[in-house]
Amino acid sequence: MPHDSSATLRLELFVSDLARSCAYYRDALSFEESGRNGDYEVMRLGAVTLGLGLQDGLPPEHHFSQDALRGRKGVGVEIVLEVDDVTASYDRAVASGCAIATPLGTRPWGLTDYRIIDPDGYYIRVTSR
Repeated sequence: MPHDSSATLRLELFVSDLARSCAYYRDALSFEESGRNGDYEVMRLGAVTLGLGLQDGLPPEHHFSQDALRGRKGVGVEIVLEVDDVTASYDRAVASGCAIATPLGTRPWGLTDYRIIDPDGYYIRVTSR
């Protein structure tokens, strides 16, 4: 079966405070804002695209209803961000005041990582390649 080797991935996170989330991803993880359309901000870090959408702006018929979004965000999902220099990334996250869920460390599978939880509760593991 043929495959599309040109595929990319964009994560879309629905957040309660767009300005706060943009600042978090910019300050803690070095994402850059690359375009806003109303209540939706596109942020980029290398080949990673992150769409942040204001949850209050979703129409009532959207898959993520307001009731669904009142619970914990991203349950069952681990967002993994692979970076070239995980130590520098960790130092930046700490300097930004970001709450660290799991400190920088080398794991039994040989990679070094740390874990954070964003202001809306999305769980992120930042790891070496």
